[in-house]
Amino acid sequence: MNAEESSAKFGIAGLLEFVDTGQGLVKASISLDAAAGEIYLQGAHVTGWQPASERPVLFVSPKSAFAPGKAIRGGIPIIFPWFGPNRRAPQAPQHGFGRTAPWHLESVETAGRQSLTLNFSLTERDISSEFWPDPYRAVYSVTFGQTLSLRLLVQNRAAQAVILEEALHSYFAVSDIADVAVSGLGGTTYIDKTDGQRRKPQSEPLVTIGAETDSVYLDTPSQAAIQDRSWSRRIIIEKDGARSSVVWNPWAEKGAALGDLGDPAWRGMVCVETGNIADNEIRLGADTEHAMTTTISVART
Repeated sequence: MNAEESSAKFGIAGLLEFVDTGQGLVKASISLDAAAGEIYLQGAHVTGWQPASERPVLFVSPKSAFAPGKAIRGGIPIIFPWFGPNRRAPQAPQHGFGRTAPWHLESVETAGRQSLTLNFSLTERDISSEFWPDPYRAVYSVTFGQTLSLRLLVQNRAAQAVILEEALHSYFAVSDIADVAVSGLGGTTYIDKTDGQRRKPQSEPLVTIGAETDSVYLDTPSQAAIQDRSWSRRIIIEKDGARSSVVWNPWAEKGAALGDLGDPAWRGMVCVETGNIADNEIRLGADTEHAMTTTISVART
């Protein structure tokens, strides 16, 4: 569905506008009293959320590719139905197919000028994979407002159980990666992907970043927060139905080498992701469903 068709069906004057980017993608722009936001129909990919009188909360790389079939570097990609390399099929594409899939916008709901919800769906008729041959339906709801609320529901329509991984790969804008800390993960165990997948205890209450970091935290609490001293704010990430959290920053060498990130952009972002990964993967029985949610808010400090 192009921008003109999307506008005719879902557009709301002064609240929701659809535009063709000129690069083959359609973007929805949201303008509310409480916040502004944007989301691309490809991947149902949120790329902006900014509460009134606040700095942007999400990071998007200025070098990101905005093209059909290409993953956007930043915002909130949907990782589904596996995370990172497929452990059962290493030749499969990284992070599954959800983040570049042609999600369908099914409906839009509003609460005055305070919040707006977009509801998307995806099935095997939209995109299939030799590495995921089973029938499924995914439903994704995004609510823009004073908070940003995300809900991913996956239905297994196969005659047998399936195993899946999933994540909302949130990129957050920060003043400087060296000046932030992540709270809420102390006392858990993480898989250090920069150190041969070794499992390590998070003994300190705060996670600070001073080198390449790619850590999958297991069995994590329902809330984490990014403390940004220079910008005097806390980004609070609350989750339900999601047992894993991921903290990622590529740091200098890898960040500079990433063609869609570069130097110094890597200094202004940190990923704190919500998901079900590794030990926390989901075994979904035949004709059953699973939902995970995350809500993002900002508090001044």
